Amino acid sequence: MKTLILHRGHDRRSRSGHPWIFSNEIARLEGAPEPGEAVEVLSARGEFIGVAYYNPRPLIAARLVTRQRESIDETDFFRRKFLAATDYRQKIYGDLPALRLVHGEGDGLPGLVVDRYGDVLAIQLLTLGMERRKSLILEALLDIFSPRAIVARNDVAVRELEGLDRAVELLHGELPQELIINEHGLRFKIDLMEGQKTGHFFDQKENHQALRGRVEGRQVLDLFCYSGGWSVHAARFGAREVLGVDISAGAIALSEANARLNYQDNVCRFERADVFELLREMGREGRQFGTIVLDPPAFVKSKKRLPEAIRGYLTINRRSLELIEPGGYLFTCSCSYHLKRDIFLDTLRKAATQAGRTVRLLEMRGQAYDHPVLLSCPETEYLKCAVLQVL
Repeated sequence: MKTLILHRGHDRRSRSGHPWIFSNEIARLEGAPEPGEAVEVLSARGEFIGVAYYNPRPLIAARLVTRQRESIDETDFFRRKFLAATDYRQKIYGDLPALRLVHGEGDGLPGLVVDRYGDVLAIQLLTLGMERRKSLILEALLDIFSPRAIVARNDVAVRELEGLDRAVELLHGELPQELIINEHGLRFKIDLMEGQKTGHFFDQKENHQALRGRVEGRQVLDLFCYSGGWSVHAARFGAREVLGVDISAGAIALSEANARLNYQDNVCRFERADVFELLREMGREGRQFGTIVLDPPAFVKSKKRLPEAIRGYLTINRRSLELIEPGGYLFTCSCSYHLKRDIFLDTLRKAATQAGRTVRLLEMRGQAYDHPVLLSCPETEYLKCAVLQVL
């Protein structure tokens, strides 16, 4: 195996467990590895750190996959990783048929995501290293799970940094005409080929449960509603009326279908609109809601865009707080890793001050248990969900 040797003093992060190696941390390469090829990673003193795959194109030039001297180019390697990931989830969820099976770095497989929708799997190969091992990954998945179909949702921008094309393709089998999953006894229709992410937001499933006791008899406003996950849960937990809003016509159609699927279309209605403009209009009209959910897409994709993103979060949270009746609740989320928890909370404090509201923080929640956080890799902790009450 070819070798990657780190600069003196640049091995501390890798030795402490972080899987990423940046291009400026590499002193030299021995053996001229090809893009995507496996390399042994050594410290400047020649001490073994682990095995990574290498790509000279992006800033993150290598990603550690194992701390053992072993081959990562065998089906059995991925089979063992998938079985370990499955065992972890079964201890929490039992045989739950719909969940995230593999969460990248959190499961020791940086650059790979696998979501399970019953007997259909959706995967994302986010890096060249994982793309080169696609056949091994598919072989291991077929061996363990015997899925009816496997879809690759490789339509993500990060692949372009790796020199890869963006595409959605059916890799195995045949998709059912209609795909429906169960979450907390509620049914959700999944659009695997054109839906957001891989089709469903599994990372919010525990947070949906936090609506219980905070929506009964209330008017609820669900902003950036996508497939209606928050809306339908709110209706099930006793909301008097739910309005879901999204700018995507496809998301609105999917939300309406999911409300009907759960017999909540008499409580839920959905509207296509720009959330920023709608909040401004509702403020002028003096509208009031008992509970508002803010679950926007990531406003910041890079650290240099953080100031702009903070302004966006400040605006939508201020306008939302202005619309909440006394005693009401705001569930406000951010899936932007670069917006750290302390910055997010500080933004919420400023939003409350600007809105002239007294607010208390009831809970600070995160991503679901099937999206594990690698303690040595803070980038794996991305989702923040604050539950606030207006006094």
